Amino acid sequence: MSFEEEWASVRTASTASVSMRLNQVAPEPGGGGGNADLSVDQDKLGAIGSAAYALHGRLAKDGNHARTNTTEAAGGMSSHGFRTGSAMATVQETWSSQLNTLLDACANISNHLDYSAASHAKEEADIKAALAASKINEYFK
Repeated sequence: MSFEEEWASVRTASTASVSMRLNQVAPEPGGGGGNADLSVDQDKLGAIGSAAYALHGRLAKDGNHARTNTTEAAGGMSSHGFRTGSAMATVQETWSSQLNTLLDACANISNHLDYSAASHAKEEADIKAALAASKINEYFK
């Protein structure tokens, strides 16, 4: 079977599956469906996004409170010939790198959930408009 034939059969099967699910799932307020494979609850997405945003704020504020003291201590120990100073500097650099990675992850989660909620609402409105238009077309026939 060629790629085009396989792709066409997959598209046909998925379209039939989506059509069947759309015809069977009763709409619920706030998104989501009873037996749907995927459901979205805007309130839950918002709560997770808000928690990620709050965590980002706390990490940005509290994650670096020891940086200055640690850097000064590492420098002081290194200048007096202690190898512990370079080890402490390495720990501080690693901490800073990991903190930035975690901050980026929290920002991505928050931004993605904001985007997902807005995108889902737009797609829902587009589907409703398309269904309304198809009902209107039935009356013209």
